[in-house]
Amino acid sequence: MIKLALIGCGGISKAHSNRFDVHADRMKVVATVDVDIEKAEHAAQVIGAEKSETDYTKVLSDVDAVLLALPHHLHYPVGMNCLRAGKHVLMEKPLANTRQECEDLIAAAEAAKVTLMVAYCMRYHPLVQRIKQLIDDKTYGDVFQVSIWTEQFTKYPPDHWISDSVLLGGGQFFSHGCHYIDLLLWFLGEPVRGTHLGTRLGTPWMEMEGTSNVSIEFENGALGYHMGTWGARGTKLRNSMHIHCTEGMLEFTPDRDQLILHRGAFEGEPGKNELLLECKCGKHLEGEMDHFLHCIETGEKPLTNAEDSLSGLKVIWELYNAEQENRIADLRDAGIEVAV
Repeated sequence: MIKLALIGCGGISKAHSNRFDVHADRMKVVATVDVDIEKAEHAAQVIGAEKSETDYTKVLSDVDAVLLALPHHLHYPVGMNCLRAGKHVLMEKPLANTRQECEDLIAAAEAAKVTLMVAYCMRYHPLVQRIKQLIDDKTYGDVFQVSIWTEQFTKYPPDHWISDSVLLGGGQFFSHGCHYIDLLLWFLGEPVRGTHLGTRLGTPWMEMEGTSNVSIEFENGALGYHMGTWGARGTKLRNSMHIHCTEGMLEFTPDRDQLILHRGAFEGEPGKNELLLECKCGKHLEGEMDHFLHCIETGEKPLTNAEDSLSGLKVIWELYNAEQENRIADLRDAGIEVAV
């Protein structure tokens, strides 16, 4: 039985808390931690944890692993202390706010011989995993375009940490778009060049961009695109993904929990739609936690490991730099290593 502490009892922690009981035969959450003791105590009551604290160092001796669901700027200091204490760490995205911090965390995990996994939950979604398999197997030919849209309204008060670009590590692209850069690299491989354009228009509460558009060319000739916004006052696409292959288009719509194959509808041919897979899974944090526990138990390297996470962040930082310098980013020189 793996003993775990939940460190950070804010927004994202609630999504995790609702799913902990799925792993009751392998894991027990024994402690909850938050600077707001009422949040920690409430989370402990919901989860059934024995202890709630405001200081995470007081629970490290009681646990084997931690889930860090903290503001981004705290990932590094808290993560380093947990790793140095020999604890396995599931880090909510992103890994950390700077390249040096990420590299330090990776080195600390290696020195302690513990698991450091990044919570890129989309890779554990059954429909996303099926898409990856279909792309790799070329079931519908070669993929040449992946387009991803994430349209939502996410507003924070002026004094919230997410509104501060230093604490957040950037804007909406860094905070939320990192999920989808990770997927594009996983699907398509080595990036060659790309562009990012962001705006605060529509999201004045953000210090940096609240809406971003990203286009990337990959070594195999395929293109990847992500449009993300926290300013949508209405939406049709919501969270959607289109994977264009030479023999059909795959549509993934998480809100409908369906993977659909579209073919035809051109040159007089009637369109044909086929439901390939359907499941109710939302963020699928169950699969993410299952994999984390598996890696602790076996020593296996996580699918969403820290090194791959750093590669995705390097793409984001290089795209940010190129945007500031009004140029196309050369991603071949960013030191990006992609494991597909």
